[in-house]
Amino acid sequence: MNLLLTEAAPGGSIAGTLIGTILYFAFFIFIMWFFLLRPQGKEKKRLAAMIAGLEVGDCVLTTSGFYGIVIGISDDTVIVEFGNNKNCRIPMEKSAISRVEKATN
Repeated sequence: MNLLLTEAAPGGSIAGTLIGTILYFAFFIFIMWFFLLRPQGKEKKRLAAMIAGLEVGDCVLTTSGFYGIVIGISDDTVIVEFGNNKNCRIPMEKSAISRVEKATN
């Protein structure tokens, strides 16, 4: 019982508190990385791989919610045909594509 009532040595309590605080912040930073930053990086890699595998004839969903068919691809842009009207062809950046469905032959 006397052990619980005794005070810690004045020099040791500051060092112990400092180490505990540093460990707490290190743990917090690790948790933030694991649950927030890591999934964003994985999603970015998945999206980049999907855009790299884009081919003519694939059905795409744009970030604005339009479905279309890819009819032309260049370095940074794609030409997408929307709807049944064959005259509605819009060039757009590859980064505006959110999902790709491969064409089945």
